[in-house]
Amino acid sequence: MKHNLILRVIAKYLFPVIALFAFYVQFHGDYGPGGGFQAGVILSVAFILYTLVFGLDTAEQVLSPGVLRILACTGVLLYAGTGVVTMLFGGNFLDYDLLALNPIEGQHIGIMLIELGVGVTVSAIMLVIFFAFAGRERS
Repeated sequence: MKHNLILRVIAKYLFPVIALFAFYVQFHGDYGPGGGFQAGVILSVAFILYTLVFGLDTAEQVLSPGVLRILACTGVLLYAGTGVVTMLFGGNFLDYDLLALNPIEGQHIGIMLIELGVGVTVSAIMLVIFFAFAGRERS
């Protein structure tokens, strides 16, 4: 891989900006456009940029495929676990009103947990797919 100093410096500055925007979209999705899916895609784009500039081997040292699989499973478990907890409290699956004493607070907590699970899962799965395609020429 050809080492381009300008691209590396720009990527190092862009990565935290892109990640910060992903977190903004994640946590602002409760109040406006955005949410877990969009934030997951944006966060994975930050890692894809890192991979394109620094190489697949370096990116896999930062975020290994095993960690990505664990993150993907954690996101799904967070989503499903929120629904199971509401069922254990005597409600329907994903009946957020039961997550707090005040139903409005319960709705807010439930949406945030669901969107966080979606964001983590989408980001991890997109990176698993990208790493699989990027590393397909390895022997």
